[in-house]
Order: sequence, then C-alpha cells, then structure tokens
Amino acid sequence: MKAIFSMALVLGIGGLVVAADKVDPVGTWKCEYEIGGQTRMSTLTIKKDGDKLEGTMSWQDQKETSVKDLKLKDETLTFSALRKFMDNEFTVEYSLKIDGDTLKGKGAADFGGEKREFDLNAKREKKE
Repeated sequence: MKAIFSMALVLGIGGLVVAADKVDPVGTWKCEYEIGGQTRMSTLTIKKDGDKLEGTMSWQDQKETSVKDLKLKDETLTFSALRKFMDNEFTVEYSLKIDGDTLKGKGAADFGGEKREFDLNAKREKKE
C-alpha cells in the first residue's frame, strides 16, 4: 500500500512540474494582430524577478513601455500597456492563454468611448 501511495505521489508531483513548464510566460514573444484590415506586430518581453513577473511591450512605431498589472493565473496571462499612436494615448488590456510556446487571446481598448477588441496570436522567439 505504501508503495502505491509513494508511486502516486511521485507521478502527481511530476505532473505538476510538467504543467508548470507548460505555462512559463518568460521570454520574448512576437505578437501579431489585425486592426482595420491591417496586420500589425508587437513584441512582448517577460522576465521573472524572484516570484514577480515583469514585462515590456514595443511596437514598430513605439519604443518599449512597461506593462502594468502583469499576472499569471493558471494558463492565462493578463496585463495592460499604454499605447501611443500619433497624438493619442490609450490603454490596451490583454488576456492571453499560454500553450507551450504560443499565446492566443484578445486585446481590448477604448477608442473614443467605444470598446474594441482584437484577436492576438504570438510565438515565443526565445526564452530568457
């Protein structure tokens, strides 16, 4: 009986380790999304400082900006980023599901009182 319990415990802990690897957000992610019929690109970089996640996001026309409220719960990564486009500034909220080296989810922003969502897909370019 002890042998069965010990084996179950080892397999259970091993499964948790594999699950933790699967949802590792750390790395540089190349993001792609479409707005107004045009494909756009951005880069999300996530690092870990102890137990805390930190991240930056950059776009072709905007240098790196720190992301806010970066959280990982189960397989879902959530955060927001301040986007500057022409003379406008707006906050984009992201909710992305991690599956190995891919992220899929949505971004949403308020444009002149109207909330608009867009689909976002990303692939991990490199692990930090």
